[in-house]
Amino acid sequence: MDSFSPEIWQSLGLTIELASVTTVILLIVGTPLAWWLARSKSLWTETVATIIALPLVLPAPVLGFCLLGLLGPKGPGSLLASLWGGRTLAFTFAGIVVGSVLSALPFVVQPIRNAFAAMGDRPLEVAATLRASPLYAFFTVALPLARPGFLTAAVLGFAHTIGTFGVVLMIGGNIPGRTKVLSAFLFDYVQASRWREASWLAGAMVMFAFAVILTLTLIDKYSRRRST
Repeated sequence: MDSFSPEIWQSLGLTIELASVTTVILLIVGTPLAWWLARSKSLWTETVATIIALPLVLPAPVLGFCLLGLLGPKGPGSLLASLWGGRTLAFTFAGIVVGSVLSALPFVVQPIRNAFAAMGDRPLEVAATLRASPLYAFFTVALPLARPGFLTAAVLGFAHTIGTFGVVLMIGGNIPGRTKVLSAFLFDYVQASRWREASWLAGAMVMFAFAVILTLTLIDKYSRRRST
């Protein structure tokens, strides 16, 4: 069946690789950000939170266009690319990873921030009375208590990256085998009026979205049950 052609499988592998790498980076970057946002009393807290949340309201092509300028040969991305002999991060796998991370950042930071905020000060105060260092208390007390938030963040980050289109298309250029993800294949099928293949692919992505929502619901139900 053409909808399961080698190109589709190649694109599926690329999409899963992109989502996996992006999710790992998001958790590494998003955790300290979420912790600072949840605990800081700085006047800059909500300003930083607003900047992180911008991808929620910015049209994807706008974000992609801004990143294209930053990652292109005349932007700072060229300096990073020069470290491994490249001229630009645009139209590369590394470039679409950067775009996916920035696009999905609010979907990861917010659930973790909420989990840290809901934890309150009491557990850390108890840890301090037991002479636990702040770093030790963070890893042994805060992270376990915020586990449902991390699970939600990981699922949302992975799922958002699977379904992203505008940002990846602007930065990646839709290059088969290098930057062409599943959502780009769906766009190409519709453009070519290949409705059968588009229907199969769209149906698979709808099922994936259903699984994501169900997973989040179960995570929330589990966390509420544990809290009571």
